[in-house]
Amino acid sequence: MAEDVNEDEGDHVPLFNSALETGVRAVVVLDAVFPRFFDLAHLTWFDHLVVHTLDIGGPSSLHPDIPQRTGELLVRRRLVEEGVNLMRRLHLIDAEISEKGVRYQAREEASAFVDLAPFCVRTSTPRTCRMARWLSWG
Repeated sequence: MAEDVNEDEGDHVPLFNSALETGVRAVVVLDAVFPRFFDLAHLTWFDHLVVHTLDIGGPSSLHPDIPQRTGELLVRRRLVEEGVNLMRRLHLIDAEISEKGVRYQAREEASAFVDLAPFCVRTSTPRTCRMARWLSWG
């Protein structure tokens, strides 16, 4: 039995620039604007701004500032889409299909998830502490 559980130990699931990371940010953004809907393009831009808060006069950015970010939005769009789909499977985000296209909205349950945002209380990693600082700024 224990062998079955530990079978996939070699598989590394990235947290930095992952569907989980972008999905959590999408839930936070959509919860902040609830009950409004946003499409994937808007969520991608919001995610970019959340990651690079220093660019818009906010606290230090979550991700390092690199000079060449021209292709970043193309990569980020795919990550945001994967993150939104993950959060839909976790019942934190709903999708609406209309004449305006596919738009996303936080579910009412999302606010309970976002209320757990003071990550620094539960973890000591600098990255999650920066996310908590951004949440209080944004």
